[in-house]
Amino acid sequence: MGKARLFTVSGRVQGVFFRASTQRVAQSLGVTGYAINLPDGNVEVLACGSLEQIDRLGDWLHEGPDMARVDSVRSESIDVDTPLDFQTG
Repeated sequence: MGKARLFTVSGRVQGVFFRASTQRVAQSLGVTGYAINLPDGNVEVLACGSLEQIDRLGDWLHEGPDMARVDSVRSESIDVDTPLDFQTG
């Protein structure tokens, strides 16, 4: 089990390349996990890596890609089996 952080990003975050952009940034940081759309219009991001890597991705999530509007980012630390890559779904 590795340490990870689960983020929930709200705002205008679906249909604006948020997941694909998150995947690109995560991969550039060496973060594994996923980004998925939630039925309520939010995006859930699981980030696994070093605390520095996760914090840097978390900082980026507060901004998102150019077309997005991030209203809030909630996060919680969780224990997970560390995924080998970063996926969107």
